[in-house]
Amino acid sequence: MSPADLNTPLTLTSHVDIAAKTSTVTATGLDISGYTGGLVCIQQVGTVSGTSPTLDGKWQSSTDNSTFTDISGATHAQVTASNSTTKTGFVPNAAAKYIRYVGTIAGTSPSFTMGVTILGQKQRV
Repeated sequence: MSPADLNTPLTLTSHVDIAAKTSTVTATGLDISGYTGGLVCIQQVGTVSGTSPTLDGKWQSSTDNSTFTDISGATHAQVTASNSTTKTGFVPNAAAKYIRYVGTIAGTSPSFTMGVTILGQKQRV
């Protein structure tokens, strides 16, 4: 990173809007070709209810926005209770133009009020 990079503002992108989720969340692919360097992905959880609810968040990448594979190490710690913020960071593979979040929700009548955002630096043109 050069000093000039510090003058380029970071971009915060909402990837999963905050709402109550009761089943697995699979976000649409996000084109990240306009970003440079690493990305910080933030999973925010508010109220959690149900019996033995679990949320396992992970990130996947794709070259064609159709076939996705898991990004090694790009997972969030499992959430089982209210009020949790977790983050994971990674540098996207140069060949992977798209990323998406997948949050697997399990338990009996689980509900997670949650959202996901991505923080990164856009390339300067």
